[in-house]
This record gives sequence, structure tokens and C-alpha cells, in this order.
Amino acid sequence: MNVPPVVALPGWVSVQPFPALPASRSFVSGAPDGDRLRVAYFARPGRDQLFARAWFGPGAEGPPRHAHGGAVAAVLDEAMGACCWAAGHQAVAARLGVDFLEGVPLGTDAVVEAWIDRIDGRKVHTRATLRHETGETLATADGLFVVLTPDQLQGLARTRRIANSD
Repeated sequence: MNVPPVVALPGWVSVQPFPALPASRSFVSGAPDGDRLRVAYFARPGRDQLFARAWFGPGAEGPPRHAHGGAVAAVLDEAMGACCWAAGHQAVAARLGVDFLEGVPLGTDAVVEAWIDRIDGRKVHTRATLRHETGETLATADGLFVVLTPDQLQGLARTRRIANSD
């Protein structure tokens, strides 16, 4: 498969939003050469949003010649979670809502924008858009992420150590 790599738009700086997780372990963005999804994250100086380029390959097919809705939802979910982590909120999804506005043709190299809408204690409310390179909005999402307590973070770290020792 001869597909160009996911690249930044002018003014974008590459970021790794999940510093404690090896990039290769991400369910969505961990396969930069895969045939399903390719996602890379970026920031723009002076902006609170997190940006991404997301490519939907043949392995993400749902309806004929279009990305599966679960693939679209997964990209938006991870982008909103990445936005939380990049902003210093170690949080996990509690609720995700996605509006599919248009089908996402396979081979689409989309632009994702995710941002924090508001924070209520440990609740981080997020939003995201998935746009075609032409600017057409393909999907939007809103999410509720909950900041993990120190004990919950320790439990996750312990689980990772056990899983990596097997």
C-alpha cells in the first residue's frame, strides 16, 4: 500500500499527548504504518486545542468504501482524551456522544480538532470535530472524561507492569 505519512499543517508542532504510554500501545494511533487508522497529534502555539491528522484506510471499512462508524468514534474519543492528558488532566472517558454528519470515504486524510469545553471538579467536558481536508465537517463529538484519583492511577500503573511482565 503506497500511502503518504500523516503530516502536520503549517504552524503545527508534533506532540505526544500520552507521555506515560508508549505510542505503539495506543489502540487508535499506535500503528503509523497500519492499514486501518493513522493518527498523529499536533498543537498550535497559543491555542488550547489539540489537533490531529487522521487517515482512514481499507482496514477501517464499514459500509462499502467508507470508514466504519466505530473507527470514526474511536478517533474522536482518543483525540478528546488526548486533549485532556495534554492539558494535564489524567482522565478516562465516562461518556461519548458522536454525530455522524457524512460518511467518511476510505483514504480520507481528515483534520481533527479537540478541546476542553469546561471543567466541573473531576469532570472534564470535551468536544471534537472531524473534517475532510476540504473543510466539510464529517462528524462531531462531545465527551465526559473523569480525572483519575492518585489511587486509580497507581492501580493502572501496577496493571501495566504486571501485563508487561507476562
